[in-house]
Amino acid sequence: MAGYLSETDFVMVEEGFSTRDLLEELTLGASQATAGDVAAFFVADLGAVVRKHFCFLKCLPRVRPFYTVKCNSSPGVLKVLAELGLGFSCANKAEMELVQRIGVPASKIIYANPCKQTAQIKYAAKHGVRLLSFDNEAELAKVAKSHPSAKMVLCIATDDSHSLSPLSFKFGATLKSCRHLLENAKRSHVEVVGVSFHVGSGCPDLHAYTQSIADARLVFEMGAELGHGMHILDLGGGFPGLEGAKVRFEEIASVINSALDLYFPEGCGVDILARLGRYYVTSAFTLAVSIIAKKEVLLDQPGREGSQAGELRSVCLALRIHLEGWWAPEENGSTPKTIVYHLSEGVYGIFNSVLFDNTCPTPILQKKSSAEQPLYSSSLWGPVADGCDCVAEGLWLPQLHVGDWLVFENMGAYTVGMASLLGGTQTCRVTYAMSRVAWEALRGQLLPAEQDEDTEGMCKPLSCGWEITDTLCVGPVFTPASIIGI
Repeated sequence: MAGYLSETDFVMVEEGFSTRDLLEELTLGASQATAGDVAAFFVADLGAVVRKHFCFLKCLPRVRPFYTVKCNSSPGVLKVLAELGLGFSCANKAEMELVQRIGVPASKIIYANPCKQTAQIKYAAKHGVRLLSFDNEAELAKVAKSHPSAKMVLCIATDDSHSLSPLSFKFGATLKSCRHLLENAKRSHVEVVGVSFHVGSGCPDLHAYTQSIADARLVFEMGAELGHGMHILDLGGGFPGLEGAKVRFEEIASVINSALDLYFPEGCGVDILARLGRYYVTSAFTLAVSIIAKKEVLLDQPGREGSQAGELRSVCLALRIHLEGWWAPEENGSTPKTIVYHLSEGVYGIFNSVLFDNTCPTPILQKKSSAEQPLYSSSLWGPVADGCDCVAEGLWLPQLHVGDWLVFENMGAYTVGMASLLGGTQTCRVTYAMSRVAWEALRGQLLPAEQDEDTEGMCKPLSCGWEITDTLCVGPVFTPASIIGI
């Protein structure tokens, strides 16, 4: 053990103790608190993060994972990933400070923002962070002046036209411009050591990975011709964090492995990295939010016209009603109405995925309702006093009350830690938990025993029965003491 994470950092739970059990305890305690000021909190299953890491090592054995700090900068996540030996991909000074504060050495940090403030380049130089990204001449000039000992990675553009969150319009040099940039770097005495790319989040086009790796091979050859010591390939991120993703992580890994065997075969002397965020944390976090206010609104009053987003949410809930046997009361001739519930968190904070990812947040009721209980047209709204802070519309829910709790699963990505990194304060408490078996696996850096695919799909956070036998499969443990060649 490296000593980043200790047993005092999380709640130790036994196998079979579920996220719902822990949520029941915590919501009950929050409701009974005399202060009454706890309106939202997270439960984070660190064991789920550990499992994701083992899966990564199994699927991409030649690739060293680096964690994208901006995705979730909560202390428990950073500590468990540091304990697992990951490096860290930072986008600014605040993130570099954060990971170095917990003891991560500068040699395991990538300053992966291709467009950086000069002051923050100087900060990286002062604190020993040497691996930086770039994709333009202006960046080269800044680095040559402020951090001459930096090792630069050239970020190239990709075909991310099918991705949910494309990045190449903002970041990445075209293949046509790469030789000029490499020549410019040589004239400026800036050392270029590798190539990076990012196909964007939610990329369903597996060919994009193959093409990007092939493009990187061409840039490697350009750099070698000009005398650069090219030895790092950064595959970027965008890997899915959910089992139900349109393209499974295992499928992406298979395509990447084939492309690496073709363009960067084993033994070629290239260090292969990847920067992952959502993959590690999305499914590990569950959010509990209490209702802080409610009112009934007539649907025929001004300003209540339907929206496309509301219709999409209606479809999502209609499907759930059908599957779970809920039913909605028929209108009896009275004026249609909806119940508006106000939450302490909205789309400008924890539920930002509504705006950025066009997601359909579906709440789980902390209080179980019977199949006979009538449902009412409902909507969820955040605390900001404007018409855009709508978390979900078109829901059919039983009658809820102020103080009732709603639960949202898969809330680990871009929800926690963002406010603190931007100079604000983190409003939601995080309770970390880990099963004893997961903790033992982490301490021994051991792979769990194989499970049948059917049982794997049914596995829930905090209740994963890892049947670790006397004969344990020891996986490749990467502890990148340094990412920069000496």
